[in-house]
Amino acid sequence: MTALPSSVSDTLAMLGKGNYVSDRSLATAIYLSLTLNRPLFLEGEAGVGKTEIAKVLAETLGRRLIRLQCYEGLDLSSAVYEWNYPRQMIEIRLAERGTESKESLSDEIFTDRFLIKRPLLQALEPSLDGPPVLLIDELDRTDEPFEAFLLEVLSDYQITIPEMGTIKAKEPPIVIVTSNRTREIHDALKRRCFYYWIDYPAAEREIEILKLKAPTAAASLSREVVAFVQKLRKTQDLFKLPGVAETIDWAHALTQLDVLALTPEAINDTLGVLLKYQDDIQKMQGSEAEKLLSQVRAEIASAV
Repeated sequence: MTALPSSVSDTLAMLGKGNYVSDRSLATAIYLSLTLNRPLFLEGEAGVGKTEIAKVLAETLGRRLIRLQCYEGLDLSSAVYEWNYPRQMIEIRLAERGTESKESLSDEIFTDRFLIKRPLLQALEPSLDGPPVLLIDELDRTDEPFEAFLLEVLSDYQITIPEMGTIKAKEPPIVIVTSNRTREIHDALKRRCFYYWIDYPAAEREIEILKLKAPTAAASLSREVVAFVQKLRKTQDLFKLPGVAETIDWAHALTQLDVLALTPEAINDTLGVLLKYQDDIQKMQGSEAEKLLSQVRAEIASAV
C-alpha cells in the first residue's frame, strides 16, 4: 500500500505514474477527495476517462478496486448484500432435529456466516492492504430509490442491515462515483461528494494521451487524428461525439493498417472505430469527411 499524496503536485505525479494525463484542476479535486475522505463525483460524456481514474488510483496506491457497475433495476441484493437462503434452510432443518430453541436459531442464522456480501458491503470491510477504491460506475443508469440508499453509504460510510444492525467502515474507502449525465442525479447525493466535470480534452492534452496510450502511432498521424477528432466535436452535429477512448482506438486501428497519414479512404474505412451510430457514419462518409480533412490539413500547415 502506497501513502496518499501530500499535495496537488504529488497527485499530478501519481496520476502520471499511472499513465493518466490530468490537468491541475482535476488533480486538485482528487487530492481533496483523498485527504478529506469525501467521495468524488465525476460527471461527463462517455469515454472521457472517468472510470479510468478509479483504476489508476487503485493501481498507484496499491489498493483493491471494487467496482459496482450500475444498471436499470439494480437492487440491494446485487449491490449490497443478500442472505444465503439455501444454507439457512439447511441450518434450520438440522436444528429441528436437535434441541436448539427457536430464539437461539434465529440469532444464529442471521450472522456473518450466512451473509453474501456484494460490492458496497465489501468496500466497508477492513483490509491489510488498506481501504479499497470503490467505483460506483454510471450511477445515472439506476433509479432514484437506489440513489436514496446510497446517501447513508456516502455520508457515513456505513450500511444498516435490519437483522444485524449497522456496519460501519473503520477506515473510509476511496469512493469514485461516475455519471454520463443521461439523467440528473439528486442534489442530496451530490452534496455528499466533491464534484468535478470532466470535459473533452484540449488538443495538446489529447496528443499527450495518445503518446502514452498509442505510442506506436507516428507523431504526424497522432496530430492529424487529434485535429480531426477535435474538429469533429466542434463542427458536427452528431448523435454521439467521439470520446478520448475512441480517439485512442482510432489511432491503434490506423496504425494496425499501416496508415502513416489520414486520407479520405482511410477515414471512410475506419469510421466505425470512431463513431458508434450508423446515422453519424453516413453523415460523415464521403465528401463530408474529405472536406473536414482538408480543413484539418490547412490548420496544421498554418500552425507550422
